[in-house]
Amino acid sequence: MSRRAEINVKLILRIIGFLLMIEGAFMFLGIPFSIYYCGNGCLSLLWSGLITAGVGLALFFGFRSNLNKNVGKREGYMIVSLTWIITSFFGALPFVLSGAIPNFTDAFFETISGFTTTGASILTDIESVPRGILFWRSTTHWIGGMGIIVLSVAILPVLGIGGMQLFVAEMPGPAPDKLHPRITQTAKRLWLIYILLTLVETILLMFGGMSLFDALCHAFGTMATGGFSTQNDSIAGYSPYIQYIIILFMILAGINFTLHYFALLGKLRSVWANEEFRTYSYTIFGATVVITTAILLLGGENIEKVFRDTLFQVVSIITTTGYVSSDYLMWPGMLWMIIFLLMFVGGSAGSTGGGMKVIRQLLLIKNSSVELKRLLHPQAIIPVKFNGKSVPKDIINKIMAFFLIYMMIFAAGTFVMTMLGLDFTSAIGASIASLGNIGPGLGEVGPVGNYANIPDVGKWFLSFLMLLGRLELFTVLIIFAPAFWKK
Repeated sequence: MSRRAEINVKLILRIIGFLLMIEGAFMFLGIPFSIYYCGNGCLSLLWSGLITAGVGLALFFGFRSNLNKNVGKREGYMIVSLTWIITSFFGALPFVLSGAIPNFTDAFFETISGFTTTGASILTDIESVPRGILFWRSTTHWIGGMGIIVLSVAILPVLGIGGMQLFVAEMPGPAPDKLHPRITQTAKRLWLIYILLTLVETILLMFGGMSLFDALCHAFGTMATGGFSTQNDSIAGYSPYIQYIIILFMILAGINFTLHYFALLGKLRSVWANEEFRTYSYTIFGATVVITTAILLLGGENIEKVFRDTLFQVVSIITTTGYVSSDYLMWPGMLWMIIFLLMFVGGSAGSTGGGMKVIRQLLLIKNSSVELKRLLHPQAIIPVKFNGKSVPKDIINKIMAFFLIYMMIFAAGTFVMTMLGLDFTSAIGASIASLGNIGPGLGEVGPVGNYANIPDVGKWFLSFLMLLGRLELFTVLIIFAPAFWKK
C-alpha cells in the first residue's frame, strides 16, 4: 500500500500569499485612470487591492516559521495550478464591487480569460465599463502573458526560496529555454524584453493617435496575445497605421522570447536558423497569400484593405491574440475554415502565444515523415532532427501524447457545449477558442459575438479549458493522477 506524499502546504500557501500581494499592487494601477476619467471604479479597485494584498500578507507572514523552503515538483505543479485559480478569484473583485460585472460567474470568467490571455469576453458594451476597471481587465492580460510565476522567480530567491520548479511548470512549450545558467536571471531578462516591447508598442500606438490609456491597454493585449480591447468593435475602427503596428507586435509576441534576446544581441542568423521561427513565418505568409488571393478573385476590390484584414486575422488567430479587424465568418466558408484550422497551430514555444505551439506541429510532421522512411528501410536508424540536432524519443512521445490528449479534450469540450444547448458550430468554436486561448471562435462566439449567452455551467467549464490550455494540459492534469499523490 502506497504512502501519501508529504506536500509542503505551508510553502504553497506562503508563495500564493506573495503572489496575491503582487496582484493587489497591480490593482492600484487602474486608480489614476479612474480619477482622470471621473469613473466610478476607483473605490472598487482600492478595496479590491487592499483585500487581495491583505489576504496575501496574512498568508505570507502567517506561514514563515519552521518553513521548509524546498520547492519540489509536486509543490511546483500545485502552486502554478492553484495560483491561476486563486488570482482569478480575487481578480474578479473589481468587476463585482464596481457593478461592471455583478454576476460572480461572469466576473470570474472574464478574469481567468484575462489571466490565461484567452480574451473571451461576456461584456456586451465594453465602452460603458469604467476606464479604471477596463485598465485592470487589460492588466490581467499583461500579468498572465509572461506569467505571474515567472515574475515571482526573479524575486523569490531573495526570500530564500528557489524557483526552478515554478519556471518549468509555468513556461509554455515542450522545454523552456534558459538564457542564463541562473533561473532568476532568465526570468529577469524575459521580463525586461517583455517590458521593452510593451513600451515601444505603446509609444508607436500613441503616434497613431491613441490616448495613453488606449495605447497601454492595447499594448498589454498585444504583447500578452490576449486580445481585450477598450472598444466594442475591437481594432476594426482604428486607422490602417494602428492595425499594422498591432500586426507587427502580435507577430513579435508569437515568437520565442529567446530569439528576441538573440536579436537584441545582433545574432540575426541564429534567429533565422531556428526551424520553428521559419515555419511560423511561412505559415503566416502562406495563409495570408491564399486567403487574400481567394477574396480578390471572388470580388474583393480594395487590394490593400483585403490584404490588411487578411494578414491581421491570420496573425491574430495563429498567435492566439484574438483581436478583430473584420468578421472572418463573412468570408466564404472555405476561407473561414482555414482560419479554424489555424486555431490549432498556436504561437511558438517560449512565446506568450497559446495553442498547440508550432514546434509540436513541426515535430509531429517530421516524425510522420521519418516513420514512412522507416517502413522502407526498417533496419535504418533515422532520427527526428530539429535545428540540426536529434530529438530524443521521449520528447516525441510526449508531443504525441499531448496532441492526442489535446484533441480528446477538444472533442469532449465540443460535446459538453452541445449538451448545454449551443449549436454545433458555436460548440466547436467555443471549445477550441478556450482550449487554445484564442478568444473569438465560430458561430455565436465568433469575432462579432461573445460568451454572454452561454449558461453558467458552460462558463465554468470553458474557464477550466482556458486553464488547461494556458498551462499546457499536463501541469493541471497531473494533479488528478493518482501517481501524483504517491511517493
